[in-house]
Amino acid sequence: MTSQATVLVVDDDPDVLTAARMLLKKHYLRVLTTENPEDLEGLMAAERIDVFLVDMNFAIGRNTGAEGLHWLNVILKRDPDAVVILMTAFGDLNTAVKAMRDGAADFVLKPWQNDKLLATLRVAAELRRTRATVNALSEPSPPTDMVADSAPMREVLKVVARVAPTDATVLVRGENGTGKELIAEALHRQSSRAGKMLVTVDLGAVSENLFESELFGHRAGAFTDAREDRAGRFQAANGGTLFLDEIGNLPLPLQAKLLRALEAREVTPLGSDQPMSVDVRLIAATNQPLEELVRKGAFREDLLYRINTIEVRLPPLRERLEDLPALVGHFVKAASRKYRLPERALSPDALAALEAHHWPGNVRELSHAVERAVLLGEGDVMTAADFSFAPPLRTSTQRSNDESPNSPAGQTLNLEQNERMLVETAIRNAGGNISQAAGTLGITRAALYRRIEKFKL
Repeated sequence: MTSQATVLVVDDDPDVLTAARMLLKKHYLRVLTTENPEDLEGLMAAERIDVFLVDMNFAIGRNTGAEGLHWLNVILKRDPDAVVILMTAFGDLNTAVKAMRDGAADFVLKPWQNDKLLATLRVAAELRRTRATVNALSEPSPPTDMVADSAPMREVLKVVARVAPTDATVLVRGENGTGKELIAEALHRQSSRAGKMLVTVDLGAVSENLFESELFGHRAGAFTDAREDRAGRFQAANGGTLFLDEIGNLPLPLQAKLLRALEAREVTPLGSDQPMSVDVRLIAATNQPLEELVRKGAFREDLLYRINTIEVRLPPLRERLEDLPALVGHFVKAASRKYRLPERALSPDALAALEAHHWPGNVRELSHAVERAVLLGEGDVMTAADFSFAPPLRTSTQRSNDESPNSPAGQTLNLEQNERMLVETAIRNAGGNISQAAGTLGITRAALYRRIEKFKL
């Protein structure tokens, strides 16, 4: 599936730019390239760039990374929400840590591994989307206020305001798409650590063999292709906040490693025997019933106690429909700015249709629905016809009443609808456990994530 993001690659080597274009054009809507970093400000003025992939060394013979850090600061000065990945053939731990502390989203080494670069860019594009959503949900003053007209959301933000200034560990619970990452951002921005990094790790997407390297870092030579020292997410978040998303999907052996790091407040990079002290404020998130997983032996009870000092429960969108008009208004503005289209009002019949929908994908689903309506709708007003939703899963009673004599019981012959229903059913039956749902469907976890993205679940 092609991402709608625009990626800008800046490197003085035309061969690198050609390789990047050939790799990325299959995965991204637009891929821009330039050999001259002096073009950055002009391109930023003319284009909406979601992810920057910028070389750290341009002058011949330079390998300090200072140029990359300079252009990183130029980008962030013009757009504080920009997502920048720096790349170099001369990586080292100190440069990586400094780059991320200065605001880089990540750090990759050349020559890159295609799969790893694509994974890094995918996370970066999602980070850009999240930041855009945060801005769309934020009131002009103060900047951390989110849409919260409904009583459930007002209660959530009261808890956030009380807890944010402390260093208390927070567990954010809620269905997919409810905005758990936005709460993590709000907790960080209102804390004493706001001047430091907020580092996000999607634990559901970290494979077991890369877990220690991603979280704790590694030394050169620790494993094949470990050509240089690399900082882990714990080191990058030192002094700031570490957000561990989808913690319920972490396999048991990795839970033990994570618990040791959290309790000792130190990590040992792969290939090193010297532990490093880390000072991070921990925020975790899950859509799974962790207590039930503890009873089944799938989640460590001691880890649950460690991450659950304060709990924030996010209501699903169907329980906060009072927020719908304001949310739609914010998403209309965001999509109109993104695609340079005039803003359109929402008709009463459209609002009624939105209120009647069950919203299994919650606020994320609403964001995509509004974006599609802005792009594809016609006229000055959005009507119910501008919004299309996949049919809901049918109950056994509905299936018996609606059976078609020309199709298998309870099924339609629409391949897309059946695939979506199978994916939703597997995830629901697995209690949100992605690994278990993937096993039920007979596909890999990565393949299931692609379908979740495809169907906007």
